[in-house]
Amino acid sequence: MKAAPPVKAAVMSRKTPHFRLRENIQLYVIMLPVLLHIFVFSYIPMYGIVIAFQNYYPGSPFLSFTGGTDWVGLKHFTDFLNGPYFVRLMRNTFNLSFLSLVLGFWVPILFALLVNELRHGIFKKYVQTASYLPHFISNVVVAGMVLAFINTDGIVNSFVKMFGGTPISFATEPGYFAAIYIITTIWKSFGWSSILYLSAMSSVDPHLYEAAKMDGANRFKQMLHITLPSIRPTIFILLIFAIGGLLGANSEFILLIYNPTLYETADVIGTYLYRYGLLGGNFSSGTAIGLFISLINFSLLFLANKLARKYSDYALW
Repeated sequence: MKAAPPVKAAVMSRKTPHFRLRENIQLYVIMLPVLLHIFVFSYIPMYGIVIAFQNYYPGSPFLSFTGGTDWVGLKHFTDFLNGPYFVRLMRNTFNLSFLSLVLGFWVPILFALLVNELRHGIFKKYVQTASYLPHFISNVVVAGMVLAFINTDGIVNSFVKMFGGTPISFATEPGYFAAIYIITTIWKSFGWSSILYLSAMSSVDPHLYEAAKMDGANRFKQMLHITLPSIRPTIFILLIFAIGGLLGANSEFILLIYNPTLYETADVIGTYLYRYGLLGGNFSSGTAIGLFISLINFSLLFLANKLARKYSDYALW
């Protein structure tokens, strides 16, 4: 059989992208609504960033070439950096996010490894379903549960009194807030976060386990030397995303459980933006602070991706 002439081969190679587009047209159609949603609700509103560089008030134009826009440059950025709350906000935000990352990132990995080792199908599905449920509980409901538990008459203080201790007002003691926030965050998210790891484990070749079993490897060694290395790409990708959101504490949940007595350890950038930017009507300052934090998060994401690319084979780009 003769090989295709060079000219014909070149024509076929030029048509390849068209054939690929036609073959994958259904996938592109499925992606279209998501892409439109991202474009409309994420990219179009980005033009509002310009108010971070002006004194904006409701009703004034974002862009005006007739003198209607009061441009102030980097004033709102410098005011935030030199403000009395900058150090406290950055410290609290970083502490809560960093502790959540260090103490909580490995929990869904360990949980997924343990669930993957279960052999009883019905019990395995029950455990998975039960672990997912907290993710679907509203933050308002979770906050109400937490406040009820840590109340002076709540279940936590009931155990304290049972062992002869004195009831503690956890809701007004700044020193306990970080523990309450981290424990609740991990409990609410570890089951849902384990889905990606379980999906990655399901794609592992069963023949690898059979070969390891024939070599005398027990289930723990199979998990350590086969399952864990197989989900390493997923771990690296999710870790990069987690580092990129290091200054993005769960402000919605914090707003529901904190109070002025906890500002020392609980007031983060998101809660400050809500009070000062939204409730206070300081839209330009709030936008400037949000933009500043977004730039820091992007820098952390870029750095984490660069380090992952340098020291491993897994990265976002």
